[in-house]
Amino acid sequence: MPLAVMILLALVALVPTMLFFYFLKVWIRALSAGARVSLANLVGMKLRSVRPDLIVDARIRLVKAGLDLDTDTLEAHYLAGGNVINVVQALIAADKASIDLSFQRAAAIDLAGRDILDAVKTSVKTKVIDCPDPSKGTTMLDAVAKDGIRLLVKARITVRTNLDRLVGGATEETIIARVGQGIVSAIGSSKTYKEVLENPDEISQKVLMSGLDAQTAFEIVSIDIADVSIAGVSGTHEVANVGALLETERAEADKKMRQAEAEGRRAMAVANEQEMRARVQEMQAKVIEAQAEVPLAIAHAFREGNLGVMDFYRMQNILADTSMRESLGGEQGDQQPK
Repeated sequence: MPLAVMILLALVALVPTMLFFYFLKVWIRALSAGARVSLANLVGMKLRSVRPDLIVDARIRLVKAGLDLDTDTLEAHYLAGGNVINVVQALIAADKASIDLSFQRAAAIDLAGRDILDAVKTSVKTKVIDCPDPSKGTTMLDAVAKDGIRLLVKARITVRTNLDRLVGGATEETIIARVGQGIVSAIGSSKTYKEVLENPDEISQKVLMSGLDAQTAFEIVSIDIADVSIAGVSGTHEVANVGALLETERAEADKKMRQAEAEGRRAMAVANEQEMRARVQEMQAKVIEAQAEVPLAIAHAFREGNLGVMDFYRMQNILADTSMRESLGGEQGDQQPK
């Protein structure tokens, strides 16, 4: 029993000793660096599931850089899921670059999912973005001038981070999309493709003056036209003169429309001709029907006593004489010289 008690007491004494030496190493490191942290505070960090070595290392970096921040603030950011070392490095970089950046803003940017250290570096050293983005599978912008010539353009955008608009501001994709839209619009307003080839800087100036960096996390420093060429020069399946192609297609469409209208008018004329023939046949039928009523009228006149035999013969003679005169007149007309 005394041996078991002694072993138990030794174990009880060993655990605090081990913990003491564990925290002693971190405490001595902080003390030697001038960033003093109490042993009780270190033990509290361990109980709160916070890495003491990480917090101490962050505080040492701040102190050595001439900044001071209490461990409670660093612990709070760690417990919130933030990257403490990254925020501390960003604060140091901002201080050396004379950028006004508080820990609260840096922590908010970090918790928002943005790389605060990269943002500070970009605000000091500008960043160049290709437009369009080659990773999207497109290497050149496609635009058409007023004269119908299709141009291929590539631009480079120089930006710097705007820390005030970093939280909630649009990303690089928005900058690329806006600049691409501005370049296509500027080329589309050019009278000829020659103006774009001669003065590409005018296109970049028009785009730059449009305020495309509004509500974004960046500030556009410059827009440079890196390459501009006429489409269809290197490829056989591309069309260089879009205007000529559109005019040709429009002329072909007008031709087909006029042909359709002419065909409609021809069909209408044929229908009218057939209708007139039908009306002539109808009139001829009415004449024949009227002529058929003449014998009936003569027979009725005989029955009523209104027409005698001599009157009938006299009428027949008149008709025969008229027919002979018409026949003679027709023969004489054929014999006259033309």
